Amino acid sequence: MYFDAHAHLDDDKFDGDIAEVLPTIVAAGVEGVVNAACDLKSCHTSGALSRQVPWIWCTAGVHPHYADEVTADALAEVARFAANPKCVAIGEIGLDYHYDFSPRDRQKAAFAEQLALAHALHLPVVLHLRECYGDANEILLANRSLLTDGVLLHCYGGSAELVRDVYNGLDCYYSFGGVVTFAKHKDEVLREIPADRLLLETDCPYMTPVPLRGQRNTPANIPLVCRKIAELLGEDETELALRTTRNAKRFYRL
Repeated sequence: MYFDAHAHLDDDKFDGDIAEVLPTIVAAGVEGVVNAACDLKSCHTSGALSRQVPWIWCTAGVHPHYADEVTADALAEVARFAANPKCVAIGEIGLDYHYDFSPRDRQKAAFAEQLALAHALHLPVVLHLRECYGDANEILLANRSLLTDGVLLHCYGGSAELVRDVYNGLDCYYSFGGVVTFAKHKDEVLREIPADRLLLETDCPYMTPVPLRGQRNTPANIPLVCRKIAELLGEDETELALRTTRNAKRFYRL
């Protein structure tokens, strides 16, 4: 019934017990998970996991934290990982001005280069945008012709105005995780999002929802995210779960 559009089950926080975690995900009613890469190492581990588990898919890409590592050779490696039949997107890519682990000029260049790669490979993109919306919007609008295969704003943290004035115009999808269970004003943002563009995610092992904050997050917790969003929107929880699953499958072409 549920679909986790963005997870990190290959994270080292799952070292040692991933085999025990996987059955709990199925038992929670989760029928699919997209495991997101953030560097070349996780492109490999995420791809390997997707080949081992039928209901897990993967992405390939370099997170803005590692933008300094995005060379021509690295982009060729991302393209090689993307050739995996279970790779469904280029991501997570974008900008992160909260931590600034890579220089901003390198982040912007790596972002644009990976948008071009996704376009060449006819794959959608999964974006990580944090405290960077001015520059991110400039890059997205300048490269609008490359956004032909779908754009997902993972763990969307921007405003309702940006949804209405910018991202809906780019036909973006939006995914939300545990943050909706404790952050303010998410109802205002959610009301601006078209019903067929909303997805659920966990971003596990991070962003654990209330009442489990402080514990390791897993896709088995996605019903908590669904329940809170349904409450904020005044919708039926089961219908929301089914609709967001349909949306995720459409975006990832599953």
